[in-house]
Amino acid sequence: MRILIVEDDPDLNRQLVSAMADAGYVTDSTHDGEDGHFLGDTEPYDAVILDLGLPVMDGVTVLEKWRRNNRNMPVLILTARDRWSDKVSGFDAGADDYVSKPFHMEEILARVRALLRRSSGHASSEITCGDLVLDTRAARVIHAGSSIKLTSLEYRLLAYMMHHQGRVISRTELVEHLYDQDFDRDSNTIEVFVGRVRKKLGGDLIKTVRGLGYRLGDAQDNS
Repeated sequence: MRILIVEDDPDLNRQLVSAMADAGYVTDSTHDGEDGHFLGDTEPYDAVILDLGLPVMDGVTVLEKWRRNNRNMPVLILTARDRWSDKVSGFDAGADDYVSKPFHMEEILARVRALLRRSSGHASSEITCGDLVLDTRAARVIHAGSSIKLTSLEYRLLAYMMHHQGRVISRTELVEHLYDQDFDRDSNTIEVFVGRVRKKLGGDLIKTVRGLGYRLGDAQDNS
């Protein structure tokens, strides 16, 4: 899962990037609204953490522009403003959730997990596909009752496929959502990591759809 962080406070920006990385997410970050708008408008993100009080272009304007351009990724807004009208402006601009500063990082992580689940149609913090279970709170995978040891990239790949199980996902889409903006992306490496995950899971949970990509489970397996 790939997260964009748009926060002008350098310390808080670093803390958010670190917390997201520790939780297994790939992150891009910027410190002003103009750059944030550009990234959100041109790169595919699974969620965005957006401060309202940004330099150059404020957060509400950024969000309004994204929504007018049909950028539908879930957005969590951060605000140091206590007035209810500022929160309403954020929601009216297209925000999905908000947190007031100061906040506990665990709350941010929990709200991001919830946004990611809801945006892909899952209600529970545990996402299942047959006897495969993704525990989003603990960032672990259980298959047939046993915990599966995965590398960071293997976990991110499987988590993305679990969130979007039942549909075909191209190698290009996986690359876009598993690597940050500065990574030297090569879609051929995805085949290697899919192979490794298949070997650890056993069976035929991840299916290759020739010429199109990969599918985890079938549409009726979603939960």
